[in-house]
Amino acid sequence: MSTPGEIKLCCAASYELDAVALVLGESYHPGGFALTRRLADQVRLSSGERVADIASGPGATARLLATEYDVSVDGVDLGQSTVEAATAAAGEAGLAAKVRFHLGDAERIPLPDSTFDAVVCECAFCTFPDKATAAAEFARILRPGGRVGITDVTVAAGGLPGELTTVAAWVACIADARPLADYAAILERAGLRMVHTERHDTAIARMIDEIDARLRLLRMTASARLAESRIDVEAVLRYTALARQAVADELIGYALLVAEKPGQRAPQLRVPIGQAAVTTAGTR
Repeated sequence: MSTPGEIKLCCAASYELDAVALVLGESYHPGGFALTRRLADQVRLSSGERVADIASGPGATARLLATEYDVSVDGVDLGQSTVEAATAAAGEAGLAAKVRFHLGDAERIPLPDSTFDAVVCECAFCTFPDKATAAAEFARILRPGGRVGITDVTVAAGGLPGELTTVAAWVACIADARPLADYAAILERAGLRMVHTERHDTAIARMIDEIDARLRLLRMTASARLAESRIDVEAVLRYTALARQAVADELIGYALLVAEKPGQRAPQLRVPIGQAAVTTAGTR
């Protein structure tokens, strides 16, 4: 698999596996919910705003933002079963009026122009084959004065060892990660003005250790379930060892970025999310 479409579908299919939740925990990204809250604070979310969560996964971030920041959230994800599961979880949490999910591609977001006060994207921008188009889509759906907040894997300017640039590494959010300065340049070329960056390298080191520990435990307690999901534990452990060394060598890190769409943010009439006119299909 080497085409952008194949890579995206491979990533989406991998994250739909039940066993992935066992390995990654409820939050699928470094820093967990603490870093999600930090991102929301840096984006300056306020009550009543509309947020787009791109590559929303199981919907944990969307539910947290709706509950703790009193915002309405539209999540977009490429996996059909992921969208269905996230929708069901939002309903079970009593958040159906504030949170909903759409099947869609980050490079062709199925949401209307100039509608959202904020866009968030956690540990996924690095997996998008066409980052420039995704950044332009972020800018398109933001209102003037709206902000995009990203947390993601970064790499040193010299790149990664070859073992960390395979399709499996794409799924692990490593293969096409970029230096922090490159992410900033991509966002700026999309018309988004950078306003804040900060490093969170310890978050990715901690997550690698947590994944390693969970895998070793699951190998003893849930080996059949891992096998059913075609998770090769030994292969994953080899990747975690390589990734851990790359972090130690300062080749891999993690960062938070916030950029703003130029213009004055005007007062908006808040429309209940169920009444908004939004297209809900649109995968490539």
